[in-house]
Amino acid sequence: MTFRYIGSKSRLIEQLKDRIGLPIKGRNVFIDAFCGTGAVAEAAAEMGWEIRLNDSLHSAIMVSEARLIGINQVNFSKLGGYDSAIKKLNSITGKHGFIWREYSPASRLSTPYERRYFTEENASKIDSIRDTIQDWKEDDIISELERKLLIADLLSAVNRIANIAGTFGCFLSKWTKQSQNALLLKCRNLKSIDICFESSVGDVFQVKNESTDVIYLDPPYTKRQYASYYHILETIVLNDFPIVEGVAGLRPWKDKASAFCYKNKAYKTLSELVGSLNSERILISYSSEGHISMQQMSSLAIDNRRVEINPIGNISRYKPNMNGSKFDNTLTEFLVEINTVSR
Repeated sequence: MTFRYIGSKSRLIEQLKDRIGLPIKGRNVFIDAFCGTGAVAEAAAEMGWEIRLNDSLHSAIMVSEARLIGINQVNFSKLGGYDSAIKKLNSITGKHGFIWREYSPASRLSTPYERRYFTEENASKIDSIRDTIQDWKEDDIISELERKLLIADLLSAVNRIANIAGTFGCFLSKWTKQSQNALLLKCRNLKSIDICFESSVGDVFQVKNESTDVIYLDPPYTKRQYASYYHILETIVLNDFPIVEGVAGLRPWKDKASAFCYKNKAYKTLSELVGSLNSERILISYSSEGHISMQQMSSLAIDNRRVEINPIGNISRYKPNMNGSKFDNTLTEFLVEINTVSR
């Protein structure tokens, strides 16, 4: 599954798998505490780990959970199977709902702005499909896990046709070729085995963790706030009608602002987080463009903890930064490993 998402570790999965390692007796829960799109959690699950997901965004949890669903867990028996459910959603006629009104050119009818996130046709289909999924759940036609899978499939379809540069922070003034394609949901390849997983949406400081768990932290590195950059995906998942503002039509998001996105707060927050964890093995993904330096990372070796820092690869810089970084278009990703030293 491809999904445009800042900080995605999809290109570094093999390197991360080598560092995560296989689960051992008495330590088989892998906690992805900033799960994003769930690429790392999925890799750990395929190695045999039980999974605990957390993120501050509902949309991130929805996408991550969908990567872990097994074929035997969602049969869509009342709709004739998964493939039939997707076909029914794709055949639905669009309706003029919230997404159409706020995030297509129809926005000019009720606001000073013509927002071009989606064509009117695609926006109306998003509205209709999302409401249909909700109706199916309320009528007991689909299970809760089937509901989550279909919403994740809708988010993937939305991501493919959105008229954006890479995030939903704002739309492009001119229509891209892909944004003019018709919205189309696709069946994903479900897992052949049942994976044991649980999830939570909330503060990373509240994530349940035991000494024998392995906890993986992939916090924001820079000032980019995920809650504002992926606001439309949140609205689709929540299926609510927030009061949106400005040219970009942002939903209220500042209650989800991350301290990791502020240079004067990032290190203090990470230090406090690491100090609060019970896990004896902590893995932290970080980048050379991040607010926290590797020297500061090394200082996390307090009490009886040992810190090891390993570069795991160079990746291309986030595309909207390219114009301001013409002579340095790559950054180095690190994996910081913190282990409790036995006494």
